[in-house]
Amino acid sequence: MQDASFISGWSSSCRGKNNLFQVLCSSCVIGPMRAYILAHEDAIQLWRDIMGPTKVFRARITAPETIRGHLGLTDTRNTTHGSDSVESACREISFFFPDFDVSRWYEEQEPLYRAGPICYDEETLEHRLVGK
Repeated sequence: MQDASFISGWSSSCRGKNNLFQVLCSSCVIGPMRAYILAHEDAIQLWRDIMGPTKVFRARITAPETIRGHLGLTDTRNTTHGSDSVESACREISFFFPDFDVSRWYEEQEPLYRAGPICYDEETLEHRLVGK
């Protein structure tokens, strides 16, 4: 569970957008959360397709197989968040993963995704080629 000061730093870009800031703060501190960096050429759109429409009622009707269609409670408690642009993703990644270096990742890690099957190494907390 995150505290309100942590979430307020992340969601500061939402200030002034109706009551979105207050809703984000209150809904993010009521339970555990996980943050991920998704690696794919079209990760933002693919993740948004998996999440489904932001409005839960719409998701239940038009995309019931999506995360929000299946698990969403209300429009403000829709179970998941995804960046809406590369700029937002970069800002959110730097907030949740301050030590993450995008340039270093593209140099050292990204080529692994193109070199063959990979797996996640629990000890080093990094992906590696299968069998290496």
